[in-house]
Amino acid sequence: MTAVSNSSGRPTLAPHQRGLLLVAFSAVLWSTAGYFTRAVPIEFASLLFWRGLFGAATSFLFVLASEGRRTWRAFLGIGRVGLAFCLLSGCGMACFVASLTLTSVAHVSIIYACVPFVAAALAWLTMRERTSWALLGASSAALVGVGVTVAGSAGEGSLAGDALALAMTVIVAAFTVLRRRFPDVPLAPAASISALLPALAVLPFLSGWPAGGREFTLLAAFGITNMGLALLCFTVGAKLIPAGQTALVSALETPLAPLWVWLAFDETPRPATLIGGGIVLVAVFANVVWESRAARPAG
Repeated sequence: MTAVSNSSGRPTLAPHQRGLLLVAFSAVLWSTAGYFTRAVPIEFASLLFWRGLFGAATSFLFVLASEGRRTWRAFLGIGRVGLAFCLLSGCGMACFVASLTLTSVAHVSIIYACVPFVAAALAWLTMRERTSWALLGASSAALVGVGVTVAGSAGEGSLAGDALALAMTVIVAAFTVLRRRFPDVPLAPAASISALLPALAVLPFLSGWPAGGREFTLLAAFGITNMGLALLCFTVGAKLIPAGQTALVSALETPLAPLWVWLAFDETPRPATLIGGGIVLVAVFANVVWESRAARPAG
Protein backbone atom coordinates (compact mmCIF):
# COMPACT_ATOMS: atom_id res chain seq x y z
CA MET A 1 0.00 0.00 0.00
CA THR A 2 1.27 3.41 -0.91
CA ALA A 3 -0.06 6.88 -0.39
CA VAL A 4 -1.43 8.80 -3.35
CA SER A 5 -1.26 12.51 -4.04
CA ASN A 6 -4.17 14.91 -4.23
CA SER A 7 -4.57 17.77 -6.71
CA SER A 8 -2.27 20.01 -4.65
CA GLY A 9 0.57 17.48 -4.87
CA ARG A 10 0.55 16.62 -1.16
CA PRO A 11 0.43 12.87 -0.32
CA THR A 12 -2.85 11.48 0.99
CA LEU A 13 -4.00 8.03 2.06
CA ALA A 14 -5.39 5.62 -0.50
CA PRO A 15 -8.99 4.41 0.08
CA HIS A 16 -7.77 1.00 1.25
CA GLN A 17 -5.45 2.60 3.80
CA ARG A 18 -8.22 4.87 5.05
CA GLY A 19 -10.50 1.86 5.44
CA LEU A 20 -7.91 -0.04 7.49
CA LEU A 21 -7.29 2.94 9.75
CA LEU A 22 -10.99 3.67 10.28
CA VAL A 23 -11.88 0.07 11.14
CA ALA A 24 -8.85 -0.21 13.44
CA PHE A 25 -9.83 3.05 15.14
CA SER A 26 -13.40 1.80 15.63
CA ALA A 27 -12.04 -1.38 17.26
CA VAL A 28 -9.95 0.72 19.65
CA LEU A 29 -12.96 2.88 20.54
CA TRP A 30 -15.21 -0.14 21.12
CA SER A 31 -12.57 -1.73 23.33
CA THR A 32 -12.90 1.13 25.87
CA ALA A 33 -16.40 0.09 26.98
CA GLY A 34 -15.09 -1.93 29.92
CA TYR A 35 -12.93 0.97 31.05
CA PHE A 36 -15.86 3.40 31.11
CA THR A 37 -18.17 1.01 32.97
CA ARG A 38 -15.49 0.65 35.66
CA ALA A 39 -14.54 4.34 35.73
CA VAL A 40 -18.06 5.65 36.37
CA PRO A 41 -19.54 4.24 39.62
CA ILE A 42 -23.14 4.74 38.59
CA GLU A 43 -26.17 2.45 38.37
CA PHE A 44 -26.81 0.43 35.22
CA ALA A 45 -29.90 2.43 34.13
CA SER A 46 -28.03 5.75 34.31
CA LEU A 47 -25.04 4.29 32.50
CA LEU A 48 -27.21 3.01 29.67
CA PHE A 49 -29.21 6.24 29.51
CA TRP A 50 -26.26 8.62 29.15
CA ARG A 51 -24.33 6.33 26.79
CA GLY A 52 -27.38 6.05 24.55
CA LEU A 53 -28.22 9.73 24.71
CA PHE A 54 -24.77 10.97 23.72
CA GLY A 55 -24.35 8.18 21.17
CA ALA A 56 -27.67 9.06 19.52
CA ALA A 57 -26.73 12.74 19.43
CA THR A 58 -23.40 11.95 17.76
CA SER A 59 -25.03 9.79 15.08
CA PHE A 60 -27.76 12.39 14.53
CA LEU A 61 -25.18 15.14 13.97
CA PHE A 62 -23.43 12.94 11.41
CA VAL A 63 -26.71 12.39 9.55
CA LEU A 64 -27.49 16.10 9.75
CA ALA A 65 -24.07 17.02 8.34
CA SER A 66 -24.31 14.51 5.49
CA GLU A 67 -27.99 14.87 4.59
CA GLY A 68 -28.76 18.49 5.43
CA ARG A 69 -32.38 19.29 4.65
CA ARG A 70 -33.03 15.64 3.83
CA THR A 71 -32.26 14.52 7.39
CA TRP A 72 -35.83 13.69 8.37
CA ARG A 73 -36.38 11.95 5.03
CA ALA A 74 -33.31 9.82 5.80
CA PHE A 75 -34.82 8.76 9.13
CA LEU A 76 -38.21 8.01 7.57
CA GLY A 77 -36.49 6.01 4.83
CA ILE A 78 -35.20 3.25 7.12
CA GLY A 79 -38.53 1.40 6.79
CA ARG A 80 -39.59 -1.77 8.62
CA VAL A 81 -36.23 -3.46 8.18
CA GLY A 82 -34.52 -0.39 9.61
CA LEU A 83 -36.80 -0.56 12.65
CA ALA A 84 -35.81 -4.21 13.07
CA PHE A 85 -32.18 -3.05 12.98
CA CYS A 86 -32.94 -0.51 15.68
CA LEU A 87 -34.65 -3.04 17.96
CA LEU A 88 -31.89 -5.62 17.58
CA SER A 89 -29.14 -3.07 18.06
CA GLY A 90 -30.89 -1.49 21.06
CA CYS A 91 -31.33 -4.86 22.79
CA GLY A 92 -27.72 -5.73 22.02
CA MET A 93 -26.51 -2.49 23.60
CA ALA A 94 -28.51 -3.13 26.76
CA CYS A 95 -27.13 -6.66 27.08
CA PHE A 96 -23.62 -5.38 26.37
CA VAL A 97 -23.58 -2.71 29.07
CA ALA A 98 -25.33 -5.00 31.56
CA SER A 99 -22.85 -7.81 30.97
CA LEU A 100 -19.91 -5.47 31.59
CA THR A 101 -21.36 -4.54 34.99
CA LEU A 102 -21.88 -8.19 36.02
CA THR A 103 -18.85 -10.08 34.71
CA SER A 104 -15.24 -9.44 33.76
CA VAL A 105 -14.34 -7.44 30.67
CA ALA A 106 -12.19 -10.35 29.45
CA HIS A 107 -15.18 -12.73 29.53
CA VAL A 108 -17.35 -10.32 27.55
CA SER A 109 -14.63 -9.74 24.95
CA ILE A 110 -13.91 -13.45 24.45
CA ILE A 111 -17.58 -14.40 24.09
CA TYR A 112 -18.20 -11.47 21.74
CA ALA A 113 -15.30 -12.58 19.53
CA CYS A 114 -17.50 -15.51 18.45
CA VAL A 115 -19.87 -13.20 16.54
CA PRO A 116 -18.57 -14.21 13.06
CA PHE A 117 -19.20 -17.87 13.77
CA VAL A 118 -22.67 -17.32 15.26
CA ALA A 119 -23.53 -15.12 12.28
CA ALA A 120 -22.43 -17.88 9.89
CA ALA A 121 -24.70 -20.36 11.68
CA LEU A 122 -27.67 -17.97 11.57
CA ALA A 123 -27.01 -17.23 7.89
CA TRP A 124 -27.14 -20.96 7.15
CA LEU A 125 -30.35 -21.42 9.14
CA THR A 126 -32.19 -18.43 7.64
CA MET A 127 -30.72 -18.10 4.14
CA ARG A 128 -29.08 -21.51 3.61
CA GLU A 129 -25.80 -19.71 3.05
CA ARG A 130 -23.09 -22.31 2.58
CA THR A 131 -20.54 -22.73 5.36
CA SER A 132 -16.99 -23.90 4.64
CA TRP A 133 -15.26 -26.67 6.55
CA ALA A 134 -12.67 -24.13 7.65
CA LEU A 135 -15.39 -22.02 9.29
CA LEU A 136 -16.92 -25.07 10.98
CA GLY A 137 -13.52 -26.03 12.38
CA ALA A 138 -12.82 -22.49 13.59
CA SER A 139 -16.29 -22.29 15.14
CA SER A 140 -15.69 -25.51 17.04
CA ALA A 141 -12.33 -24.23 18.30
CA ALA A 142 -13.89 -20.91 19.38
CA LEU A 143 -16.63 -22.78 21.24
CA VAL A 144 -13.96 -24.76 23.09
CA GLY A 145 -12.21 -21.50 23.98
CA VAL A 146 -15.38 -19.97 25.40
CA GLY A 147 -16.01 -23.17 27.37
CA VAL A 148 -12.51 -23.05 28.86
CA THR A 149 -12.99 -19.39 29.78
CA VAL A 150 -16.35 -19.83 31.50
CA ALA A 151 -15.67 -23.19 33.17
CA GLY A 152 -12.18 -22.43 34.45
CA SER A 153 -12.66 -18.89 35.71
CA ALA A 154 -14.82 -19.36 38.79
CA GLY A 155 -14.87 -16.18 40.84
CA GLU A 156 -13.71 -13.94 38.02
CA GLY A 157 -17.08 -13.34 36.40
CA SER A 158 -20.68 -14.47 36.83
CA LEU A 159 -22.97 -16.78 34.92
CA ALA A 160 -25.56 -14.01 34.59
CA GLY A 161 -23.02 -11.65 33.04
CA ASP A 162 -21.69 -14.37 30.74
CA ALA A 163 -25.25 -15.24 29.69
CA LEU A 164 -25.93 -11.58 28.84
CA ALA A 165 -22.69 -11.45 26.85
CA LEU A 166 -23.81 -14.55 24.95
CA ALA A 167 -27.23 -12.98 24.32
CA MET A 168 -25.50 -9.84 23.03
CA THR A 169 -23.34 -11.98 20.74
CA VAL A 170 -26.39 -13.73 19.24
CA ILE A 171 -28.18 -10.38 18.79
CA VAL A 172 -25.19 -8.80 17.04
CA ALA A 173 -24.90 -11.88 14.81
CA ALA A 174 -28.59 -11.58 13.92
CA PHE A 175 -28.02 -7.89 13.16
CA THR A 176 -25.12 -8.85 10.88
CA VAL A 177 -27.21 -11.39 8.97
CA LEU A 178 -30.07 -8.91 8.61
CA ARG A 179 -27.62 -6.32 7.32
CA ARG A 180 -26.30 -8.81 4.78
CA ARG A 181 -29.84 -9.62 3.66
CA PHE A 182 -30.85 -5.95 3.35
CA PRO A 183 -27.64 -4.00 2.57
CA ASP A 184 -29.38 -0.83 1.33
CA VAL A 185 -30.88 0.22 4.67
CA PRO A 186 -29.21 3.52 5.77
CA LEU A 187 -27.22 2.59 8.85
CA ALA A 188 -26.46 6.01 10.37
CA PRO A 189 -30.12 7.01 11.00
CA ALA A 190 -30.82 3.51 12.32
CA ALA A 191 -27.79 3.79 14.62
CA SER A 192 -29.10 7.04 16.08
CA ILE A 193 -32.52 5.54 16.79
CA SER A 194 -31.07 2.30 18.17
CA ALA A 195 -28.91 4.27 20.61
CA LEU A 196 -31.89 6.35 21.73
CA LEU A 197 -34.27 3.41 22.30
CA PRO A 198 -32.49 1.89 25.34
CA ALA A 199 -31.99 5.37 26.80
CA LEU A 200 -35.75 6.00 26.63
CA ALA A 201 -36.52 2.51 27.94
CA VAL A 202 -34.56 3.01 31.17
CA LEU A 203 -35.66 6.62 31.69
CA PRO A 204 -38.40 5.68 34.23
CA PHE A 205 -35.84 3.73 36.29
CA LEU A 206 -33.30 6.51 36.75
CA SER A 207 -32.68 7.12 40.44
CA GLY A 208 -29.86 9.63 40.26
CA TRP A 209 -27.76 11.93 38.12
CA PRO A 210 -24.00 12.19 37.63
CA ALA A 211 -22.35 13.22 40.89
CA GLY A 212 -20.17 15.89 39.34
CA GLY A 213 -18.43 17.26 36.31
CA ARG A 214 -15.96 14.36 36.11
CA GLU A 215 -18.69 11.72 35.96
CA PHE A 216 -20.68 13.71 33.41
CA THR A 217 -17.57 14.15 31.24
CA LEU A 218 -16.80 10.42 31.37
CA LEU A 219 -20.39 9.53 30.47
CA ALA A 220 -20.33 11.97 27.57
CA ALA A 221 -17.03 10.53 26.35
CA PHE A 222 -18.47 7.02 26.71
CA GLY A 223 -21.44 7.78 24.49
CA ILE A 224 -19.66 9.96 21.93
CA THR A 225 -16.62 7.73 21.38
CA ASN A 226 -17.72 4.18 22.20
CA MET A 227 -21.20 4.47 20.76
CA GLY A 228 -21.28 7.26 18.18
CA LEU A 229 -17.83 7.66 16.62
CA ALA A 230 -16.99 3.94 16.73
CA LEU A 231 -20.00 2.94 14.68
CA LEU A 232 -19.52 5.78 12.20
CA CYS A 233 -15.83 4.93 11.65
CA PHE A 234 -16.69 1.27 11.20
CA THR A 235 -19.51 2.02 8.77
CA VAL A 236 -17.32 4.20 6.54
CA GLY A 237 -14.20 2.05 6.81
CA ALA A 238 -15.91 -1.29 6.15
CA LYS A 239 -16.98 -0.03 2.71
CA LEU A 240 -13.35 0.52 1.68
CA ILE A 241 -11.76 -2.85 2.54
CA PRO A 242 -12.72 -6.52 1.98
CA ALA A 243 -14.99 -8.21 4.51
CA GLY A 244 -12.23 -10.58 5.58
CA GLN A 245 -9.93 -7.74 6.50
CA THR A 246 -12.78 -5.98 8.28
CA ALA A 247 -13.33 -9.00 10.52
CA LEU A 248 -9.61 -9.42 11.11
CA VAL A 249 -8.98 -5.80 12.11
CA SER A 250 -12.15 -5.71 14.24
CA ALA A 251 -10.80 -8.64 16.25
CA LEU A 252 -8.30 -6.20 17.78
CA GLU A 253 -11.06 -5.30 20.24
CA THR A 254 -10.79 -8.68 21.97
CA PRO A 255 -7.26 -8.33 23.41
CA LEU A 256 -7.48 -4.55 23.86
CA ALA A 257 -10.62 -4.44 26.05
CA PRO A 258 -9.18 -6.36 29.03
CA LEU A 259 -5.83 -4.59 28.55
CA TRP A 260 -7.28 -1.13 29.31
CA VAL A 261 -9.09 -2.42 32.40
CA TRP A 262 -5.97 -4.21 33.60
CA LEU A 263 -3.84 -1.07 33.17
CA ALA A 264 -6.38 1.24 34.85
CA PHE A 265 -7.96 -0.95 37.53
CA ASP A 266 -5.66 -3.97 37.89
CA GLU A 267 -8.43 -6.37 36.83
CA THR A 268 -6.07 -9.23 35.96
CA PRO A 269 -7.57 -12.09 33.92
CA ARG A 270 -7.21 -15.61 35.32
CA PRO A 271 -5.09 -18.20 33.47
CA ALA A 272 -8.21 -19.98 32.16
CA THR A 273 -9.42 -16.69 30.67
CA LEU A 274 -6.09 -16.10 28.96
CA ILE A 275 -6.02 -19.65 27.57
CA GLY A 276 -9.64 -19.52 26.38
CA GLY A 277 -9.17 -16.08 24.89
CA GLY A 278 -6.06 -17.24 23.08
CA ILE A 279 -7.97 -20.16 21.55
CA VAL A 280 -10.76 -17.86 20.37
CA LEU A 281 -8.33 -15.30 18.90
CA VAL A 282 -6.36 -17.98 17.05
CA ALA A 283 -9.63 -19.39 15.67
CA VAL A 284 -10.81 -15.96 14.49
CA PHE A 285 -7.50 -14.95 12.88
CA ALA A 286 -6.90 -18.36 11.29
CA ASN A 287 -10.38 -18.44 9.77
CA VAL A 288 -10.18 -14.90 8.38
CA VAL A 289 -6.73 -15.53 6.86
CA TRP A 290 -7.87 -18.86 5.39
CA GLU A 291 -11.07 -17.43 3.91
CA SER A 292 -9.18 -14.42 2.47
CA ARG A 293 -6.65 -16.67 0.74
CA ALA A 294 -9.40 -18.94 -0.57
CA ALA A 295 -11.25 -15.97 -2.07
CA ARG A 296 -8.15 -14.37 -3.63
CA PRO A 297 -8.14 -16.38 -6.90
CA ALA A 298 -11.79 -15.52 -7.50
CA GLY A 299 -11.00 -11.85 -6.92
